[in-house]
Amino acid sequence: MLIVILDAKTLGDDLDMSDLGDIGYVITHQTTKPEEVQERIENANIVITNKVVIDSKAIDAAPKLQLICIAATGMNNVDINYAAFKGIAVRNVAGYSTKSVVQHTFAMALYLIEKISYHDQNVKSGRWSQGEIFTDVSHPFYEISGKKWGIIGFGTIGQEVAHIASAFGADIYYYSTSGINTHHAYPHIHLETLLRDCDIISIHAPLNDKTMYLLNETNLNLIKENAILLNLGRGGIINETDLAFELDRKCFYVGLDVLEKEPIESNNSLMHIEHPERLLITPHIAWTSIEARKKLFAGILKNINRFIKESNEKK
Repeated sequence: MLIVILDAKTLGDDLDMSDLGDIGYVITHQTTKPEEVQERIENANIVITNKVVIDSKAIDAAPKLQLICIAATGMNNVDINYAAFKGIAVRNVAGYSTKSVVQHTFAMALYLIEKISYHDQNVKSGRWSQGEIFTDVSHPFYEISGKKWGIIGFGTIGQEVAHIASAFGADIYYYSTSGINTHHAYPHIHLETLLRDCDIISIHAPLNDKTMYLLNETNLNLIKENAILLNLGRGGIINETDLAFELDRKCFYVGLDVLEKEPIESNNSLMHIEHPERLLITPHIAWTSIEARKKLFAGILKNINRFIKESNEKK
């Protein structure tokens, strides 16, 4: 059994994946370019990929391939229909990163709400030492308690954010991007109403035909002054060019963990806004807590062992 890992670097150097050696012979590639995929998987029985694309051409180049393990929840980097046509199983791992993403949501929210960057630099630069009073109230922050928190996308992560934001004392509202997830105890409201009325807005939705550029020049202007907008769903849900324009036009704050093109390109409009202090960008790390990555690898192992067991039972 030959197991090929295509982008091990995305899982972190600190993740112990030695248990794979008990299943088969493992070839590990830290990264894989698109033009390298076919050659690297041509003799593989099992392929593990996080973001490397496995399309129909790659599948055709791997006649021994039996199982594709996606080291993520999203499966859009694999041609699932063609894999099924070729009799190749495709397995993902769901639910492993919920607590990690939720925690990062609040880390970003609190960082922006409390102007942490300003206060940290104020002290380290010596400005505070030169001041006349013991505190600094020049950059006021508000409490989450009593504020309206709007959630776009109300799956498992969105619901957990709602639960914790409620513990902070926030009033919760949500918008279902699918249009069918509207049965929860919190008020379900129109997107435009959510953008207009909420003090904190967090996105936890998948990227699909309904959510591509869901936030754009037609509705970003509805966000009120000093509000917080967070995207921990997928890049592409927000039109980044339109967002950059709006950030220069109005004073509100944005936290992004996902972007349409990753890593961010130097010509991205968000890299050149007039008020960079209003924008926090983290490099798609919300899912990457140590615990989440361990759960992810455990899920991959479970998928492989289950597949082998099922295959043996069919013989």
